[in-house]
Amino acid sequence: MDSLGSLNAFVHAAEARSFTTAGKQLGVSSSAIGKAIARLEGRLGVRLFHRSTRTITLTPEGGLFLERCRRIFSEVEAAELEISQTRGAPHGKLRISLPLVGMLMMPTISAFMRLWPDIELDLDFTDRLVDVIDEGFDAVIRTGEINDSRLMTRMLGGFNYQLVGSVDYFSEHGVPETSADLIAHRCLRHRYPSTGKLEDWPLIVRSNETAVELPTVAVSSAIEPLVYMAERSLGIACLPDFAVREQVQTGTLISVMESAVCHSGTFRILWPSSRQLSPKIRVFVDFVAENLFGSPSDMVAR
Repeated sequence: MDSLGSLNAFVHAAEARSFTTAGKQLGVSSSAIGKAIARLEGRLGVRLFHRSTRTITLTPEGGLFLERCRRIFSEVEAAELEISQTRGAPHGKLRISLPLVGMLMMPTISAFMRLWPDIELDLDFTDRLVDVIDEGFDAVIRTGEINDSRLMTRMLGGFNYQLVGSVDYFSEHGVPETSADLIAHRCLRHRYPSTGKLEDWPLIVRSNETAVELPTVAVSSAIEPLVYMAERSLGIACLPDFAVREQVQTGTLISVMESAVCHSGTFRILWPSSRQLSPKIRVFVDFVAENLFGSPSDMVAR
């Protein structure tokens, strides 16, 4: 068991590239991690890390050993998974990172909490690119394509953009039919919090049209304020359909120019490829996919 503990310390240090971070993840000091790896290197008769005052990097032998250790722990987790599936309902802490628009998923997440009360959710909302492994997340929900061989991914569902405004707003300003009509409207814009750039509206510009500069009356780095302002007739906004689905269904917002909006996107959930899809993650993925976007897609490896 001492050897298994040393292997665990080695894997955490190798993935974090830091004895200090590995110690925090395992609840021990960085010196304890260093000593465990030194003992491991002594038994193996090779150096696993190049060490400097600031960083550690794997030696060629360390890289080979890391892959074998990942397979070992994957088998251990598979065995634990088989046993845990016989013990009843999924339980334990589930640490999930969501984009800032994840606040709009809260009705679905709240329903999940009521259905699976023994699962403790630890939710982190951010638009920055988190490192799933180094930061200790069980899973991460993000948009777009993911290219990281360390991760498994499953598509949760897709979304489209809609131009929306209130009945009173369109009664006062008219209903736009082309992108050129937007010059006469009050546009509520989204700013990417990670870059500070305004998000372009994905409008189809036909051959006989020219791109227009949108008259911006308000900018927000979060989507919820844009929904709020649009509902109160302060302007027209271009938002993901899942963000305004309820408002469109109840009639507080109306979707216009649907044939003129071309962009769509996807949400994916990702988790470390070295880990089995545990019961708590599996039920979370299934529930979110079925209730947020419709039928879940097949799980795939990248």
